[in-house]
Amino acid sequence: MGSQDNAQVIFPKKANPGKATILALGKAFPHQLVMQEYLVDGYFRDTNCDDPDLKRKLTRLCKTTTVKTRYVVMSEEILRKYPELALEGKPTVKQRLDICNDAVTEMAIEASRSCIKNWGRPVSDITHLVYVSSSEVRLPGGDLFLATGLGLSPETQRVMLYFVGCSGGVAGLRVAKDIAENNPGSRVLLATSETTIIGYKPPSADRPYDLVGVALFGDGAGAMIIGSDPDSDTEKGLFELHVAAQEFLPGTDKTIDGRLSEEGISFKLDRELPQVIEDNVEGFCKKLMGVIGFGKEYYNKLFWAVHPGGPAILNRIEKRLDLVPEKLIASRRALMDYGNASSNTIVYVLEYMIEESSKMKKADHVKEESEWGLILAFGPGVTFEGILARNLTTVRE
Repeated sequence: MGSQDNAQVIFPKKANPGKATILALGKAFPHQLVMQEYLVDGYFRDTNCDDPDLKRKLTRLCKTTTVKTRYVVMSEEILRKYPELALEGKPTVKQRLDICNDAVTEMAIEASRSCIKNWGRPVSDITHLVYVSSSEVRLPGGDLFLATGLGLSPETQRVMLYFVGCSGGVAGLRVAKDIAENNPGSRVLLATSETTIIGYKPPSADRPYDLVGVALFGDGAGAMIIGSDPDSDTEKGLFELHVAAQEFLPGTDKTIDGRLSEEGISFKLDRELPQVIEDNVEGFCKKLMGVIGFGKEYYNKLFWAVHPGGPAILNRIEKRLDLVPEKLIASRRALMDYGNASSNTIVYVLEYMIEESSKMKKADHVKEESEWGLILAFGPGVTFEGILARNLTTVRE
């Protein structure tokens, strides 16, 4: 239906006037690089655990996650200073927050500086800050410490999103889009920063689901600059953010369950999470695509920047939408190289998306590039976040 109407529409190759556009990306990581093949022995050594059944289970999980490398804040130095973090049932939330609060700020500053450098304009041109983290708790929040660390103006308008989990990066992008489009001339810095120390625990037969997190999650930070009407002399549009949507699924609030206690954060992911996402992702995507008249026949004509919550989720989406394998390459590469780094991961996916687009430009056999696509993430609620976007880097010069 709408696809026939859309065939008559000609979109400009540059960002549409007034539409929010991602103008730069940046990332940062802690210094500790973990190779997945060495993780099991190191984790069980650091926690003084010798349970062979749990060790075998974690070994299997490490293979199925497809993760190869990850960066983590946790180190031997931290465990020497805070040995209680590796003990069961100890009240350690104060120690964890002391570590996390400093670590996420440091990573967020580094990622933001990288992003601002890539952007090419002075830090004084930033008018708004959106800060996302599920790894810290304090007043004032990390947004203030980030603004101070970057030397932002005290008049910079700040928004903070706490504990929105894996959907936080796209949720922050949605908020930044609204700010940019409703404040002409504004430039919004979106920063995300996460560390797993807040939930680090020794293995336990009573909490077998903890091993999924050990095998899957990583630390790091990401940053983006968002604004409308890019200055053609100083800025380059990467992705135009056409329309954004958020939706939660009633009755699924226990599917992703997190609790902050004296022992830190405990997460529990229901085994049905991949199925819940598979059952609802197509309807959500159709609503976004319908805005410009695209139907299901366009699935493999779009780009797909999907938060890689895990291989099972990516596999279910690929199956449900009948996507060709290369559509999720950027997501799978991000998962392989960085693990699931919660809200940060969508930044890494978008970077790989640009890299893949560059490869396609150089490939003579590629007849059609994916200018339109979806940026997707899923978090507690279960909450779906999505943005219909245009990849401006696909435009051939």
